[in-house]
Amino acid sequence: MKKISNDKDATIELKNITKKYDNILAVNDISFRTSKGEIIALLGPNGAGKSTLMNMIAGFIAPSGGNIFVNGNNVSEDDMSTKRDIGFLSEGAPLYYDMTVKLFLKYMIELKLNLETQDKNEIKKTYKDELDRIVSVANIEDVLEQRIDTLSKGYVRRVGFAQSIIGNPSVLLLDEPTDGLDPNQKDYMKSLIKDMGKGKTIMISTHLLDEAENVATRIILINKGNIVANGELKDILKQTKCSSLDDAFRKLTI
Repeated sequence: MKKISNDKDATIELKNITKKYDNILAVNDISFRTSKGEIIALLGPNGAGKSTLMNMIAGFIAPSGGNIFVNGNNVSEDDMSTKRDIGFLSEGAPLYYDMTVKLFLKYMIELKLNLETQDKNEIKKTYKDELDRIVSVANIEDVLEQRIDTLSKGYVRRVGFAQSIIGNPSVLLLDEPTDGLDPNQKDYMKSLIKDMGKGKTIMISTHLLDEAENVATRIILINKGNIVANGELKDILKQTKCSSLDDAFRKLTI
């Protein structure tokens, strides 16, 4: 029987999600929900389960137990629907390094968007409009004709971000979105995430506490596969009786 979320207002809903690798429990009975307009910072030490959780929400890894819904659709059962609704920038985003940036993004547009019902002129216009939009947002106009394997780490990250926003998805999952960016690029990316978050649900996995403080509307702190804090910064500081997120992080992840 098809599982459907009863919470139609939730953009992402996790119900008792568990992930095991042999005898290792990577994610342990995690449940939470998000709403449109939220920017969630997923925090935790290395190996806490952040990337595993992101990959399960995106549908790239199946949970060992529980259910994940995106816009009411079960990720495990409505693969095409949820893939259209989600933009995913994975850790070390896999790119085709022998392609130029332009060719790679056009290929990803073809995969992401349903162009089969359009005639050739409409397809050509869709390609151009969407390519122009994502290239402008990611600010990568000056490297379009370069092969990806010639780019700096920061530019590779920005190309990965550009592919994640193809189709203007309502849910963005960004794993370490500022990794490899210089200070100016980091400021631009943080500002962009805050602006885009007004009309979407954005979840960022990060180990940078200042990023979580400055960008997120809510923080979910994970340690050893468990949620140890979930709320606004002020709530977490009150819960831990700490004066800073740095102190709260240390206290909750010992």
